[in-house]
Amino acid sequence: MQTTCQLPRQHLSPLFLSAFPLYLAHHSTALPHKTHFTMVEQGEQKGPSASKILAVVAVLPVGGTLLLLSGLTFVGSLIGLAVATPLFIIFSPVLVPASIGIGLAVTGILSSGAFGMTALSSLSWFLNYIRQVTAGLPEYLQNLSDKLGQKTKEIGLEMQSQAHEDWAKPSKRIQIGL
Repeated sequence: MQTTCQLPRQHLSPLFLSAFPLYLAHHSTALPHKTHFTMVEQGEQKGPSASKILAVVAVLPVGGTLLLLSGLTFVGSLIGLAVATPLFIIFSPVLVPASIGIGLAVTGILSSGAFGMTALSSLSWFLNYIRQVTAGLPEYLQNLSDKLGQKTKEIGLEMQSQAHEDWAKPSKRIQIGL
């Protein structure tokens, strides 16, 4: 029985391809049946394709230029640090308090802005809440006034009926004899 395995060449490394026939020749007796491998290459190309070459040619100058610029920036930073370090040490009695003062001023400005925004948002929420509560206030006050008037009438009638009943009943009268 003969089996053919078709593997694309670009997915296999060159070292594996060079050692692959030797591996099969050495281990062919261990296989239960004879196996034959053939490589299928498209276009029988050796080496990279034209598009890969163009990509490398286009990217290589850009990458080299960027690498050169990053190196120059690094060297410039080191030179600037070497020049500025003695100045920082000499002027540190002035720079340290100045930087602390600037830091405190920036912190104060940012915190006052944050407190102001908090106050404005709280005030806005409170005003919206008051508007929502007072939106139904006239109807509520009218209902309350109607209920209060009705209750006052009921209490007035009850007091009037109590007063008529009390007059109709004989009460204890104290007679003072003179």
